[in-house]
Amino acid sequence: MPVVTHKFSLEMKGDTHIENVTAEVRRALQATELRAGLVTVFVKHTTASVMIIEDEPGLRADSKTFWDRLIPSDPLWQHNLRNFGEDNAHSHLRGQIQGSSITVPFTDQDLTLGTWQEIVIVDFDTRARTREIIVQIIGE
Repeated sequence: MPVVTHKFSLEMKGDTHIENVTAEVRRALQATELRAGLVTVFVKHTTASVMIIEDEPGLRADSKTFWDRLIPSDPLWQHNLRNFGEDNAHSHLRGQIQGSSITVPFTDQDLTLGTWQEIVIVDFDTRARTREIIVQIIGE
C-alpha cells in the first residue's frame, strides 16, 4: 500500500490555543490519488495535542476551562522545580493525556468524519511556538 506524507507548520499562541486543521488535512488527502485508507495526523511536540471536536466558540472556551480545572498550572510540579525557569509542567501533562495523534479512515478521497467533527491542534504550552504537523496517508 502506498504511503504519502504531508508536513506543515502552525504558529500557535499557547495557553490552550485551538487551531482547526481539517481543511489542510483534506487538501493533503485530495492531492493524492488514493481512494480509501487511513489518515494519521501527528503533532511533533510534547506540549501540544491532536483531537476531534465540534469546533464552535462555546466548546473552545469549555475546553480551556476543562483543562485548567483538570491539570492546573502549578509552580510546584516537579518538572518546573527540577528544570530551572520552566513553567510548563501542566502543558506536558495535558499533552500526555490527550495524545499526539489521531487516525481517521477515508473513502472516495474524503475523510469519514461525522457532521460536526473537526480535526484540531491544541497548544497547551505557556508561550507561543511554531508547531510541526505530519499528515501521513496510507491507502489504495
